[in-house]
Amino acid sequence: MDLILRNARVLGAEAQLAEIGIDQGRIAAIAPSLQAEGQTIDLGGRLVSPGFIETHIHLDKSNILDRCRADKGDLEEAIQEVAKAKKSFTPEDVYERGKRTLERCILNGTTHMRTQLEVDPGIGLRGLEGVKPLIKEYSWAIDIEICVFPQEGLLNNPGTDELMVTALKTGAKIVGAAPYTDSSPHGQIDRIFEMARDFDIDIDMHLDFGPNPDDLDLLYVCELAEKFKWGGRVAIGHVTKLSGAPPALMAKCAARLADAGVALIVLPSTDLYLMGRHTEHSHMRGVTHAHKLLHQGVNCALSTNNVLNPFTPFGDCSLMRMANLYANVAHVGAKGDVRECLNMITTRSAKLMNLKDYGLEVGKSADLVVIDAQAPEQAVAELAPVLYAFKRGRQTLTRQPAVLHRPS
Repeated sequence: MDLILRNARVLGAEAQLAEIGIDQGRIAAIAPSLQAEGQTIDLGGRLVSPGFIETHIHLDKSNILDRCRADKGDLEEAIQEVAKAKKSFTPEDVYERGKRTLERCILNGTTHMRTQLEVDPGIGLRGLEGVKPLIKEYSWAIDIEICVFPQEGLLNNPGTDELMVTALKTGAKIVGAAPYTDSSPHGQIDRIFEMARDFDIDIDMHLDFGPNPDDLDLLYVCELAEKFKWGGRVAIGHVTKLSGAPPALMAKCAARLADAGVALIVLPSTDLYLMGRHTEHSHMRGVTHAHKLLHQGVNCALSTNNVLNPFTPFGDCSLMRMANLYANVAHVGAKGDVRECLNMITTRSAKLMNLKDYGLEVGKSADLVVIDAQAPEQAVAELAPVLYAFKRGRQTLTRQPAVLHRPS
């Protein structure tokens, strides 16, 4: 064996200690005891999980607070400020800022990522040119795929369609949308499904980002997912409108999402920061209760979204923090639901991204993290740090546990 992890608690079977053997970048064995030789790490009973997955993050516009205003803190201001800032982006600038964010993600145990990337006549393909080199440069630690989308509109923004098609031909693997900024939201959604069909790729949309559960575009997306037979290949992010939906409407939407095979990504930090600003008191939280949708058969994930920009002027790229934040905001207390918060940054995210070579199973790629906890609910509740990470069996991260220096 190249590596043996001893005294491990394997996610999903953490009641008993186990040993994990890794060979040639893959999980070769999981057993109570392995009679094998190789480099050994004693985990001391800590939890081993598949690597964390960022299903929705924006590398291209991260770390720009120093060049933007965030006075109002609303969505309109954020779009306007970033639109102005984008005009001065260069590929080198995008690369350097994206690199800082990417390294923070890796240091927090992320081994897979889908990054959203804006194209429009204002920035052209400079964002793509800046992010693409990071894919190869950091392949030793993380797998990255690019989702290209029109933040400032598609049908109302001439030239954007052609740029998106070019991006899909030259590096982007997923097509996205932001129909709430378009002159014809349904027209944009139609075009995105056409692009997905033309390139045979998955879809990942920013959707229903608003305070009231009116005019839900998710219902139209479900119609098209069925029409195009794209079930299991469509994800929608934010969907803050559902956080204000009455029970009957919530149940209707859950049934449609489950039947159509449309997954949902909740982005707790951004959704909390931008929603509720239309009122002067009793501010809404704006975070859709993903765990309730899970109960109805909808696949859901949690992710970071924006980092240190006007959409979200915070962020340390810790998905464990997102899981904990979501649990607090969404009133998650039941043990099974808290455990699902960890699943929503690991196995459920893998299902959403259609990752085949992922998971704590013999034969799968050894993309693993070791968490300083003994159970998933403890890890989420206590914001337990990642102490080790492995990508294809190679150790990529080590973090020493904190130590108390007691008086002698």
